[in-house]
Amino acid sequence: MSQLPPSHTWKFFRIGGLDQVAIETAEDLRHLRQLDPKLWVALSCPVKGLEIDEKTLAFVDSDGDGRIRVPELLAAVDWVCAKLKDPAIILKSGETLALSELDDSDAEARLMLASARRILAGLGKPDAAEISVTEAVGAAGVLAAGRFNGDGIVVPGVAEEAFLDQVLTEAVAATGGQADRSGRQGLSSAGLEAFFTKLAAYSEWTARGTSPELSPLGAKTAGAAAAVAAVQAKADDFFSRCRLAAYDNRALAAMDASPAVYTALADKVLGTATAEVASLPLARVEPGASLPLCGAVNPAWSDALRALKSDAVEPVLGREVTSLTEDEWTRLKALLAPHVAWVAAKPDAGISAITPERAAGILASDVRSRIAALIERDLQAEPEFESVAAVERLLRYRRDLSTLLRNFVNFFDFYSRDGYAAFQAGTLYLDSRASELCIRVDNTATHMALAPMSKAFVAYVDCRRPGGRSLSVAACFTQGDSDFLFVGRNGVFYDRSGLDWDASVVKVVDNPISIGQAFWSPYKRVLRFVQDQVARRAAEADSAADKRLQTAAGSTLDAPATGTPPPRPASKFDVGTIAALGVAVGGITAALGALLQAFFGLGFWMPLGVVALILLVSGPSMVIAWLKLRQRNLGPLLEANGWAVNGRVMINIPFGSALTEKATLPLTARRSLADPYADPSAGRAKKSLFVFLVALVLAALGVAYLVGTWPFKQAALSSLRPPEAAVKVVPHEAPAGK
Repeated sequence: MSQLPPSHTWKFFRIGGLDQVAIETAEDLRHLRQLDPKLWVALSCPVKGLEIDEKTLAFVDSDGDGRIRVPELLAAVDWVCAKLKDPAIILKSGETLALSELDDSDAEARLMLASARRILAGLGKPDAAEISVTEAVGAAGVLAAGRFNGDGIVVPGVAEEAFLDQVLTEAVAATGGQADRSGRQGLSSAGLEAFFTKLAAYSEWTARGTSPELSPLGAKTAGAAAAVAAVQAKADDFFSRCRLAAYDNRALAAMDASPAVYTALADKVLGTATAEVASLPLARVEPGASLPLCGAVNPAWSDALRALKSDAVEPVLGREVTSLTEDEWTRLKALLAPHVAWVAAKPDAGISAITPERAAGILASDVRSRIAALIERDLQAEPEFESVAAVERLLRYRRDLSTLLRNFVNFFDFYSRDGYAAFQAGTLYLDSRASELCIRVDNTATHMALAPMSKAFVAYVDCRRPGGRSLSVAACFTQGDSDFLFVGRNGVFYDRSGLDWDASVVKVVDNPISIGQAFWSPYKRVLRFVQDQVARRAAEADSAADKRLQTAAGSTLDAPATGTPPPRPASKFDVGTIAALGVAVGGITAALGALLQAFFGLGFWMPLGVVALILLVSGPSMVIAWLKLRQRNLGPLLEANGWAVNGRVMINIPFGSALTEKATLPLTARRSLADPYADPSAGRAKKSLFVFLVALVLAALGVAYLVGTWPFKQAALSSLRPPEAAVKVVPHEAPAGK
């Protein structure tokens, strides 16, 4: 299928081994949607962990999933292009926007322009020609806290009349309210409907409470119902036990409290409110017995039974009584049952806090329609608020969107030496080096799963500040060596705000840092091996000496008192051993001589032989380091944080040297090499080594002269050739006859 010719000419730069598109003009922004996503350096990134205002990123993250993807970034760019006459202004750093830059041909932009002017007028700058991010952000907050903020929710204090404002307060309390943009609880249309529905039901409920059926005792009905409810469960239990005892007298002992129960209570300090006493029946269980209301009753229930007698039984029966039969108890409950059911249907506490008279007054007024009008007026302010929010969004994009583009579409900020990339958290100072490639890390263990793929040396550092604040960063060291980069080392981390944090290395991902480190690494490994072997042998010798000393001391103490010394141990060496050692030393000497003869036999190729020997030792590690350094890639470090990196963001050797700076003296510094604490023995060792090397060179020259090799080979040959004067030349004579 044929492709249409591109309608826009893009400019690409080769940076870090990767072709990266440049976004420099308004046309670049307008045609960004046409750029093949395969040419973008990143395809998604997290909202958290970037050095960009998270509120700006929240505007770009339209679906609120915490990630920014290509379609969302394109939508943000398209929106900016539609609202500004020259979108290229966002590519220049700055926090202000001239009002003349708004494109008044767009309806939303015209409304935003009016909102911006209202914001400036409210700040006392009616004639200002530009607006800043800070002014736009503050305006949104001021509008949200105003009387009408466009969310359709009115809060107490909005109404100018005391009665209306009091009803609003009661309605919010009765319904729970809803949070408006200011964060306060208010009333919406749905809340208003719910309040008046509850209020009508409450008024109806209170009106039913005055009927004779629900109030058989008049004002005393509520007290009687409360007295019955207090003992109803225990009274029903008592009469049930008495019926069971009348059914079968064998159940009487079991239904009444047994002597074992009282025995268990005998050793306790009892009171009328003791749970064990309260669990006993109200009175003695007998077949067909009445419930005594005073006298021989359970002391834990005596007060409740007296209240039942005075508040319910006697008012209903109309006489003084001392006991209550089961039939009388049943009639009493039936009489009060409608009132109990009515009380159970009481509306919730929020609406019940309003008195019946107050509820009737609210329902009889026009307050409902007046609150509805306030809600409608608040809704009419929605376009104004949305426009102010759009002004804030535009100002944030004007300040931050270009930074996001330079860390998403391309990685210009990362490869620029003028500042940090959005994902760089700061600089770590450690081991006389400053590492600028420090990436914030939330989970070190998860991040380490991908970090080795970057082929970079990564030190994971925990940072702390006073007050308990902490963060973790992954710092890449791209210059120097790793000899003193190990777990436990301490340094100082400076964040993007200039705050210093105490830093400690907790884990490392070991990879080559430089070819120079790889060159010396074989010799360092051999040196460490020799040191370890010497230390081990010294420890073994010390242990053996201690053991011999202990053995000798023990032998001396165990020897008889005759004064005869203990026998000496037999010598471990014999003539054969000495002969074998001689042969070994001779073999080693012969091999060394052959090696030296072969080396000096190289003639003028001897320097190349030295180079070849060095390359033989250091070459493999240097080649491996060179291969890994060529593969050093930022991508895995970012992808471990949730990025989707599309291109191979390489860190070559020159760029790595720029990312990690080594300590150097200032050019204008004056340096004195006189060290008052210099080690004299170390100085003598250096001089002795120099003398030894000079002697070795002279000895080599002497051997070369005696053997007749380069550079004395030609002189030796000429000394063996006979002089020309001693050679007699005989002329050639022709044969006879010719």
